[in-house]
Amino acid sequence: MKLKVFSIVGFGGVGKTTLALEACRQLESEFQRQAQVSVSQIFNAEKDMEGLLQRVIQQIVKPKANNEEGINVEESPQGNMTLKEQLESTLQDKRYLIVIDDVWTIAAWDAILANLPENHRGSRILVTTRIATVAKACSNRSEYIYPIEPLNSEDSKRLFLSRTFPSVGATCPDSLKVAMQDILRKCGGLPLAIVSIASFLRNYNSPDGKDMWERVSKSIGSHMESQPSLERMRQIVTLSYNHLPHDIRCCMMYLSIFPEDYAVNMHRLLHKWIAEGLVAEVRGLTLLEVAQAYYEELLSRNMIVQAAEEVRNEVSRETCRVHDMVLEVMVSKSLEANFVSLIGGPYEGMAYDKIRRLSIHGEEEESVDLTSKKKGVRNIEMEVKHVRSLSMFNNQGHYLLDRLGEFTLLRVLDLDHCKGLQNKHMGDICRLYFLRYLSMRETNVSVMPPEVGKLEQLLTLDARGTLLEGLPETVIKLLKLERLFFSSICVWEVLWTPPRGVSKMKALREVIKIGISDDIEVVKEISKLQQMQLIHIFVKRSVPSEEVLRELAVSLSKIYSMRSLNIGQIGNTANTLDFLHYVSPPRLIRKIWISGSMGGLPSWIGSLTYLEEIELLCAFLVDDQLFEILCESPNLKSIILHRNFWTRRELVARTAHKFMALRSLHVSLADEFPEVLRFEQGAMTSLESLSLHIGDNNNNFDGIEHLTNLKEVHLSGGRDYSAMKLALDMLKAENERRHSKVFKITVRY
Repeated sequence: MKLKVFSIVGFGGVGKTTLALEACRQLESEFQRQAQVSVSQIFNAEKDMEGLLQRVIQQIVKPKANNEEGINVEESPQGNMTLKEQLESTLQDKRYLIVIDDVWTIAAWDAILANLPENHRGSRILVTTRIATVAKACSNRSEYIYPIEPLNSEDSKRLFLSRTFPSVGATCPDSLKVAMQDILRKCGGLPLAIVSIASFLRNYNSPDGKDMWERVSKSIGSHMESQPSLERMRQIVTLSYNHLPHDIRCCMMYLSIFPEDYAVNMHRLLHKWIAEGLVAEVRGLTLLEVAQAYYEELLSRNMIVQAAEEVRNEVSRETCRVHDMVLEVMVSKSLEANFVSLIGGPYEGMAYDKIRRLSIHGEEEESVDLTSKKKGVRNIEMEVKHVRSLSMFNNQGHYLLDRLGEFTLLRVLDLDHCKGLQNKHMGDICRLYFLRYLSMRETNVSVMPPEVGKLEQLLTLDARGTLLEGLPETVIKLLKLERLFFSSICVWEVLWTPPRGVSKMKALREVIKIGISDDIEVVKEISKLQQMQLIHIFVKRSVPSEEVLRELAVSLSKIYSMRSLNIGQIGNTANTLDFLHYVSPPRLIRKIWISGSMGGLPSWIGSLTYLEEIELLCAFLVDDQLFEILCESPNLKSIILHRNFWTRRELVARTAHKFMALRSLHVSLADEFPEVLRFEQGAMTSLESLSLHIGDNNNNFDGIEHLTNLKEVHLSGGRDYSAMKLALDMLKAENERRHSKVFKITVRY
């Protein structure tokens, strides 16, 4: 019976230590020896290991029963033993459970583990940590890692009431309920935050305490600084922040520009970090790769959390949120360091010196009069000339839009979803010659002046979801541009059709969305964009000739840096995308998205060693080679099959289709075909997540009992669909049959 290590991972204050100690209490009879020790944030094995082992030994050495003289005798090793030897001697024939609380680094864990004995008695070590990578290093199997989640709303309320109103049956007066809901929302399910605030408000639990409750709900951050009962929560957040690598601290503080409960898009955040100059250069890596590493580190440390993806109601690594308690501390630090200035919203505060980064949250009428409204807020009427970064989260705009021409040093202009942006502002924007990041996504702009070509420092131009019908040819003068995103909110067919000379834009790495014209010279130039990693191309109804499409296949084959290939068809012409069969694919492709008819799946897809995800829509595949080809890709993790991808009765994952790396499969069963999705025994052995979109037909699935590694199934479809009810009944029956290794079922109507 080998020693096993289990890890509890989660943000500070979420209840890791409480859970570990409760486990010890409940398992006390199963282990002959127990101990619990904490590890400091700055643990040094050479200096601190001796003290840690001594604390363990003090707890595991128990007195024997009274001897003949009625004296307790401790079973302590004798002689000149080291602490490690003493521990081994004491535990050599004992089954033990040791809690190692709050491990911060892999190095600390490795040093501690080397001193804990493997006595083959089925002993257990329980580690708590805030950092996911540390948890993975401690526990060699994913099922030994327990990510602890915040409390849900009902449990949060129950805990809060039990601490605030213990003598009145844990009920809240009606006059305090609104404030209570606001407080619980800001606590975000963190037990320590809930208990801390509840303990403070316990002294104000009568209806007369309404003013205090409302003040706390509106300014938890300031109360964390002034009330001893809340100071512990602030210390926990600060400790996690201080433990971040130095380069990442500014990136974490930068999140204070976003409003409360804001779903932050990962790509938007990374590109803004880069434009702000917050990402350090690392030899051999692009700035984007370094920024992605920063993002993953913040996720691993639970400083940010993944947000639910709206489309499939699944957690996505591409959207994150900042816990309100963490945001409170980050805002405080940012304002104190003159890192950001905020207008509107609950955290309003201005720089005491020159304004560098300005973020606007509130309504215009709330923010025009900035004098002496709140502590640290002052009139900024003459101070915008020093602003380097301007972000607006007030969709209706702000009076400062009319002063954009005065922001002469601006590097970052983020007007995402700002409906107050008008065509009249574009002239001023095109004179902001230091701009590196410009987002006017989801705005009502319909004119892009040719002067945009003068923004020579621009790295990112995001014009998705606007009223633009195209981009001026002068964009090819943006020689430093790395990301160009374009689409129209009104007409799906509106694309950016590159002009001749596009090959000069050699810095381009990501482009959405390109239309292919019948100019074969432009198509040839695309092959010269050798930095391109993501390209999103649409082919209109038979506009390009067969010759042009063949040349496009040649050009795509020559972009060796390609990571993400996205090809779409506009119109219903059959087999428009057949030219893809002539592509000799760049070997580094990791993601493929195809929307359009092509007869059969190109066989070269199976040769892509690094392919991780493929997504098909309206492909109308006629052959039976889909899984046959895809199972050849050794690292394929995700398959997404949307509507009209198939034209045959059955889609079968056969025994030979092992898909050793596949973790996620999404299939639409809402169309005429396939009528049946079937899994044979031995197919997709590693599949963990299955998503099925059910229609109002009788299409369904079979063989789910063969997916032995399945952990979750997501169903979506109409509440009244008979196929939906049948699918749900089948899944419930399979879970009952399994007894163990049951999977979670999520239904979305």
